Amino acid sequence: MKWRSIICLFMAALGAGSSVSKAANPVIEGWYADPEGIIYDDTYWIYPTWSDVYEKQTFIDCFSSKDLVNWTRHHAVIDTAEVKWANKCMWAPSVIRNNGLYYLFFGANDVHEGEIGGIGVSVSTRPEGPYRDLIGKPLINAIVNGAQPIDQFVFRDDDGAHYMFYGGWGHCNVVRLNDDFTGLVPFDNGEIYKEITPENYVEGPFMLKRDGKYYFMWSEGGWGGPDYSVAYAIADNPLGPFVRIGKILWQDEKVATGAGHHSVLHIPDTEEYYIVYHRRPLGDDGRDHRVTCIDRLEFDADGFIKPVKMTFEGVAPRRIMKKH
Repeated sequence: MKWRSIICLFMAALGAGSSVSKAANPVIEGWYADPEGIIYDDTYWIYPTWSDVYEKQTFIDCFSSKDLVNWTRHHAVIDTAEVKWANKCMWAPSVIRNNGLYYLFFGANDVHEGEIGGIGVSVSTRPEGPYRDLIGKPLINAIVNGAQPIDQFVFRDDDGAHYMFYGGWGHCNVVRLNDDFTGLVPFDNGEIYKEITPENYVEGPFMLKRDGKYYFMWSEGGWGGPDYSVAYAIADNPLGPFVRIGKILWQDEKVATGAGHHSVLHIPDTEEYYIVYHRRPLGDDGRDHRVTCIDRLEFDADGFIKPVKMTFEGVAPRRIMKKH
């Protein structure tokens, strides 16, 4: 029995055991939405929006974990005191590591035509910040192709090129970032902003590459209501065209409503994927009452994404072994 216990503990530490409780959804306490999940080395990170009235969304927290179950809060890794041009609505962060530095892109000010706001970029030497405003102004302020400059997602392709997908109000653009993320560079045809809006797109774009295919995902429906959901398309290159395949995440009358604005965690060198998303507790129709959850994301034999099963129990512990 002694040796059996030791083996069980060892397997759990590797993320393979079943004797340790699952994470339970929501995985973090409080009203948090639009979660961006990422893996840096052997640590999981979640960067969400603080879900509140716009005037109180003046900071961004992040959370770290070694096992997907136990999360540590890092408060106000960036706020409006650092971003002088922002006064509210710091939301929907996107994060990436590049050349040894950590970058956090964010939307601010719920910008409309003629107003100051849009997509900003910040940088830090640590994933938990503090982050400083990189260029002292929005990276994208203008409303191009009808897309409000919010909900940015930064994607690095295998060739090292960085693309940023963004857009609210039912329109999605893709731009290419320069090497230090201080500006945009044109595509081969001279175009800077390329609209790639798929059918039913509303907001919340995300890109995943698997087996040479580009999986483009987005949120549909109304973010303040129960019909919020996630759909996707598959293309042979990061610029599309993206033809809608169908939904993969939507409300479940037994679990939650308003499920959307997601990201995906992929354990390196495995076929393990996790969807990080927000949803609304049953019976709670508060506009800003959204919580961050994690469930499994799976593919079928043909490479299509299976519908996500939302759960209360969440996912099992899963540690990432350091590479030496």
